[in-house]
Amino acid sequence: MRRRKAEKREPIADPKYNSKLVTRFINSLMIAGKKSVAEGIVYGAFDLLEQKVTDANGVKIFNKAIDNVRPKLEVKARRVGGATYQVPIEVPASRGNSLAIRWIRDIAQKKKGRPMKIKLADELLAAYKGEGAAVKKRDDTHKMADSNKAFAHLRW
Repeated sequence: MRRRKAEKREPIADPKYNSKLVTRFINSLMIAGKKSVAEGIVYGAFDLLEQKVTDANGVKIFNKAIDNVRPKLEVKARRVGGATYQVPIEVPASRGNSLAIRWIRDIAQKKKGRPMKIKLADELLAAYKGEGAAVKKRDDTHKMADSNKAFAHLRW
């Protein structure tokens, strides 16, 4: 390696819930540097979640949803002698969080015809209950890793 590795910067915990994971989610949702708009969407979605689920607050629902969507395994392409193999590898916690955040955000954005905070609240609620498209995506990722277990010895 010729250069030194860039050090990871920890995000500042968000002002309302004091959670770094919520800050990462807000930052991933942000478009064109409009952080206050992204905060409004996320906090609005949390308020809607609190109305729908009476026994937990918005951040607890959000954390459980992220836990339910976070993958444990994924596959990476590895080239060995002209053939490309899908090698299953374990996902580090930070990458798992990033994938979960990205999947929930993208699925909520793809839905049409309703405000983003409502779409986001619906997707987070589905993930909290262990259903929905983001959880299905995690299950598909795990199935792919499971079906390629034979190539686990090629891990690097």
